[in-house]
Amino acid sequence: MHSSTLLLAALASLLDSTAAHGFVTGVRINSQWTAGSDPVWFYYPAATRPVTAGWDALNQDIGFVEPSAFQTTDINCHKNATAGKAYVSANAGDNVQFSWSTWPESHKGPIINYIAPCNGDCTTISSASLRWSKISQSGLISGDTWVTDELIKNNFTTSATLPRKLAPGNYVIRHEIIALHGGNNDNGAQAYPQCLNFKVGGSGTVLPASGVPGTSLYTRTDPGIKFNLYVGATSYPYPGPALWTAAN
Repeated sequence: MHSSTLLLAALASLLDSTAAHGFVTGVRINSQWTAGSDPVWFYYPAATRPVTAGWDALNQDIGFVEPSAFQTTDINCHKNATAGKAYVSANAGDNVQFSWSTWPESHKGPIINYIAPCNGDCTTISSASLRWSKISQSGLISGDTWVTDELIKNNFTTSATLPRKLAPGNYVIRHEIIALHGGNNDNGAQAYPQCLNFKVGGSGTVLPASGVPGTSLYTRTDPGIKFNLYVGATSYPYPGPALWTAAN
């Protein structure tokens, strides 16, 4: 490994120890704002905890799920996540803007979006029962510019479009950044999954495919997980299942 590569890797490790990682503060659809879960919920008395569409998790350190935990339910919606108690209102085909609290420049990587039907009330289910279909993904744009750099430039906001033929119903959207600044090392990638309940309307007729459980999305040795940012890659091998396009 070249000395410059070693320096970059060491710097990324140092930045990781001091940088503030982010979380999804909420989503905006057609100018309508719906709050996500702020990790500060943990410090409120139970009777005064905010009711949001975001899933609460034990991510008060604004931390991540490491690859060694990818075969646990933490990978679904973050650590020990429990269902949000409200919904984002949307229609099939809507553009959804996800707002993050912040994001470190060093934490380059893909942004991937999944959907899972709740088959009933999303507010009472466990993450283990969700079956995910991937609806969008973006990663390396060009050179050393990643979609996470665009997120930062756009005031920590990124967007995804709900499939336009999606059948009405209750769904969980899993919005995730995978930070790869340590991905050149085994167990070095960092997953930041964020889940929100969606109540989708419209006249679509297509239900998601059978989907896969979160514990089957990734392994720690997938090429898109154990990935070296520092070698001038010209493409990125997205981890996870193929895109589900039947409702597009």
